[in-house]
Amino acid sequence: MASNHKAHHGKNLRKFREWKGWKQEALAFEMGDDWSQKKISLLEHKETIEDAILEQLSSVLKIPVEAFDVLNEEPGVNFINSTFNESPVNLSSGDQNNTFNPLEKWLAALDENKQLYERLLQAEREKVEMLQQLLKNK
Repeated sequence: MASNHKAHHGKNLRKFREWKGWKQEALAFEMGDDWSQKKISLLEHKETIEDAILEQLSSVLKIPVEAFDVLNEEPGVNFINSTFNESPVNLSSGDQNNTFNPLEKWLAALDENKQLYERLLQAEREKVEMLQQLLKNK
Protein backbone atom coordinates (compact mmCIF):
# COMPACT_ATOMS: atom_id res chain seq x y z
CA MET A 1 0.00 0.00 0.00
CA ALA A 2 2.23 2.81 -1.24
CA SER A 3 1.62 6.44 -0.62
CA ASN A 4 2.69 9.50 -2.56
CA HIS A 5 3.35 11.37 0.66
CA LYS A 6 6.68 11.08 2.39
CA ALA A 7 6.51 10.33 6.11
CA HIS A 8 7.30 13.20 8.49
CA HIS A 9 9.83 11.69 10.92
CA GLY A 10 9.35 14.41 13.54
CA LYS A 11 5.57 14.09 13.64
CA ASN A 12 5.89 10.32 13.81
CA LEU A 13 8.39 10.63 16.66
CA ARG A 14 5.88 12.77 18.56
CA LYS A 15 3.13 10.20 17.96
CA PHE A 16 5.28 7.30 19.15
CA ARG A 17 6.43 9.25 22.22
CA GLU A 18 2.85 10.21 23.12
CA TRP A 19 1.60 6.65 22.57
CA LYS A 20 4.24 5.50 25.06
CA GLY A 21 2.94 8.11 27.50
CA TRP A 22 6.31 9.86 27.67
CA LYS A 23 6.96 13.56 27.97
CA GLN A 24 9.78 15.13 25.93
CA GLU A 25 11.89 15.34 29.11
CA ALA A 26 11.57 11.59 29.73
CA LEU A 27 12.61 10.77 26.15
CA ALA A 28 15.57 13.14 26.43
CA PHE A 29 16.60 11.43 29.69
CA GLU A 30 16.44 8.00 28.01
CA MET A 31 18.44 9.26 25.00
CA GLY A 32 21.40 10.26 27.16
CA ASP A 33 23.37 13.19 28.54
CA ASP A 34 23.61 15.05 25.21
CA TRP A 35 19.84 15.33 24.97
CA SER A 36 17.38 17.86 26.38
CA GLN A 37 13.66 18.58 26.13
CA LYS A 38 14.48 21.43 23.72
CA LYS A 39 16.46 19.09 21.45
CA ILE A 40 13.56 16.59 21.37
CA SER A 41 11.15 19.43 20.57
CA LEU A 42 13.33 20.58 17.65
CA LEU A 43 13.62 16.98 16.44
CA GLU A 44 9.82 16.61 16.42
CA HIS A 45 9.61 19.50 13.94
CA LYS A 46 12.09 17.99 11.45
CA GLU A 47 10.64 16.32 8.37
CA THR A 48 13.66 14.05 8.03
CA ILE A 49 15.75 12.79 10.95
CA GLU A 50 19.26 11.42 10.40
CA ASP A 51 19.57 7.61 10.28
CA ALA A 52 21.86 7.39 13.33
CA ILE A 53 19.38 9.35 15.45
CA LEU A 54 16.47 7.27 14.12
CA GLU A 55 18.36 4.12 15.16
CA GLN A 56 18.85 5.50 18.68
CA LEU A 57 15.21 6.59 18.94
CA SER A 58 14.10 3.19 17.69
CA SER A 59 16.15 1.48 20.39
CA VAL A 60 14.93 3.75 23.18
CA LEU A 61 11.26 3.63 22.13
CA LYS A 62 11.47 -0.11 21.35
CA ILE A 63 9.95 0.23 17.90
CA PRO A 64 11.33 -0.78 14.49
CA VAL A 65 13.25 2.01 12.80
CA GLU A 66 11.12 1.42 9.68
CA ALA A 67 8.06 2.62 11.61
CA PHE A 68 9.27 6.21 11.23
CA ASP A 69 8.95 5.87 7.43
CA VAL A 70 5.67 3.99 7.17
CA LEU A 71 3.51 5.92 9.60
CA ASN A 72 1.97 8.41 7.20
CA GLU A 73 -1.46 7.06 6.36
CA GLU A 74 -4.58 7.32 8.47
CA PRO A 75 -5.42 3.55 8.53
CA GLY A 76 -1.91 2.82 9.78
CA VAL A 77 -2.22 5.49 12.44
CA ASN A 78 -5.50 4.01 13.63
CA PHE A 79 -4.06 0.48 13.72
CA ILE A 80 -0.94 1.49 15.64
CA ASN A 81 -2.91 3.78 17.95
CA SER A 82 -5.32 0.99 18.87
CA THR A 83 -2.41 -1.41 19.38
CA PHE A 84 -0.64 0.96 21.76
CA ASN A 85 -3.77 1.84 23.71
CA GLU A 86 -4.94 -1.72 24.38
CA SER A 87 -3.99 -3.19 27.75
CA PRO A 88 -1.69 -6.16 27.44
CA VAL A 89 -3.24 -9.47 28.45
CA ASN A 90 0.04 -11.05 29.54
CA LEU A 91 2.41 -8.62 31.20
CA SER A 92 5.13 -11.27 31.49
CA SER A 93 5.46 -11.45 27.70
CA GLY A 94 7.37 -8.18 27.45
CA ASP A 95 7.59 -4.56 28.38
CA GLN A 96 4.49 -3.27 26.61
CA ASN A 97 3.64 -0.73 29.30
CA ASN A 98 7.08 0.81 29.52
CA THR A 99 6.34 4.24 30.93
CA PHE A 100 9.29 5.66 32.81
CA ASN A 101 9.41 9.07 34.37
CA PRO A 102 12.66 9.56 36.30
CA LEU A 103 11.20 12.37 38.38
CA GLU A 104 8.30 10.19 39.56
CA LYS A 105 10.74 7.38 40.43
CA TRP A 106 12.93 9.79 42.37
CA LEU A 107 9.96 11.25 44.27
CA ALA A 108 8.71 7.75 45.13
CA ALA A 109 12.16 6.80 46.46
CA LEU A 110 12.30 10.03 48.45
CA ASP A 111 8.89 9.30 49.98
CA GLU A 112 9.95 5.76 50.85
CA ASN A 113 13.11 7.09 52.54
CA LYS A 114 11.00 9.54 54.54
CA GLN A 115 8.69 6.73 55.71
CA LEU A 116 11.68 4.57 56.70
CA TYR A 117 13.21 7.46 58.62
CA GLU A 118 9.94 8.11 60.48
CA ARG A 119 9.69 4.43 61.47
CA LEU A 120 13.30 4.45 62.66
CA LEU A 121 12.69 7.60 64.66
CA GLN A 122 9.58 6.06 66.24
CA ALA A 123 11.55 2.93 67.19
CA GLU A 124 14.22 5.08 68.84
CA ARG A 125 11.57 7.00 70.80
CA GLU A 126 10.11 3.71 72.01
CA LYS A 127 13.58 2.54 73.08
CA VAL A 128 14.18 5.74 75.06
CA GLU A 129 10.76 5.39 76.72
CA MET A 130 11.52 1.78 77.72
CA LEU A 131 14.89 2.78 79.16
CA GLN A 132 13.25 5.58 81.15
CA GLN A 133 10.70 3.08 82.52
CA LEU A 134 13.52 0.70 83.52
CA LEU A 135 15.36 3.50 85.32
CA LYS A 136 12.23 4.53 87.22
CA ASN A 137 11.61 0.94 88.36
CA LYS A 138 15.12 0.57 89.84
